[in-house]
Amino acid sequence: MKIRRAVPEDAASIARVHVDSWRTTYKGIVSEDYLNKLSYRKRQEMWEGAIPKGHVFVAESPDGRVVGFASGGKERTGKFPLYDGEMYALYILEDYQGSGTGKKLVYQLAGDLKKAGLHAMLTLVVENNRARYFYEALGGEKIGSDEVEIGRNSMVELSYGWKDLQRIL
Repeated sequence: MKIRRAVPEDAASIARVHVDSWRTTYKGIVSEDYLNKLSYRKRQEMWEGAIPKGHVFVAESPDGRVVGFASGGKERTGKFPLYDGEMYALYILEDYQGSGTGKKLVYQLAGDLKKAGLHAMLTLVVENNRARYFYEALGGEKIGSDEVEIGRNSMVELSYGWKDLQRIL
């Protein structure tokens, strides 16, 4: 699996992974109506704006297909003063989950955030999303929780943090 920095031409592929991953990961957690309304076009437009700002990485299969991505940057909420960085997104197509791709993407992102002068990182994950166990296995500690609404469904969103990016690397 090749991990590399995303380029603007990856926006459509990242959008596909983003939408398809949501539809498999959140099936039974978020309403089917909400998942069906996710738009490749809207996600592509979002990623076209985000990629040039940096800290976006893709995982390519041996045949050159984008099968996962991670993005991050400065922590956005201000609720966690000990955590200056944030992993905004980590999504991998279902067929590639459990292959080590997620770890490689997290390591690449953490290294890039460290090079950018950030020292700690957090990420947010819906409590019913099994990815929370992946973050725990990577040494993430539960540092908070919040009530959120996604598609008219109320749920708990957990915050996991790593106090030192070096420990992830």
